[in-house]
Amino acid sequence: MRTGGRRERVAEAVRREVAGILRFELADPRVGRATVTRVELTGDLTVARVYVSVYGSDADQKETLAVLGRARGRVRTLLGSRIRLRATPEIRFVFDPSVEFSIRLEQILDRQRADRPRTTGDDSPAGGEREVPAEPGEEEN
Repeated sequence: MRTGGRRERVAEAVRREVAGILRFELADPRVGRATVTRVELTGDLTVARVYVSVYGSDADQKETLAVLGRARGRVRTLLGSRIRLRATPEIRFVFDPSVEFSIRLEQILDRQRADRPRTTGDDSPAGGEREVPAEPGEEEN
């Protein structure tokens, strides 16, 4: 038996529609810093937790989340006109730090790669490939 299939489809539809609403329908430029990353719906589809990543400083993130919180009613009204459900879910915006975490992790890895000493191309094959050493007793061709 499939569990959650409908809920997942509705959550994806809500994610797409809310992303479009934030991008094209709301006039506040601070909302442009927000990206909808995912939506989780309660089992009865009455509450949608809309996870957003916000580009910018901590102050930008707090300000954008406050703006989104005040726009919840408008977003819900527009969402209700775009998707056909018995009841339009209540919208709750939640900060999603995963994108910010990924960016910071990539920056750390880039710094480590830059700090690592590089070998010359003379002792390794092209493309950074390494030869596997021969087993003891095997002849090299």
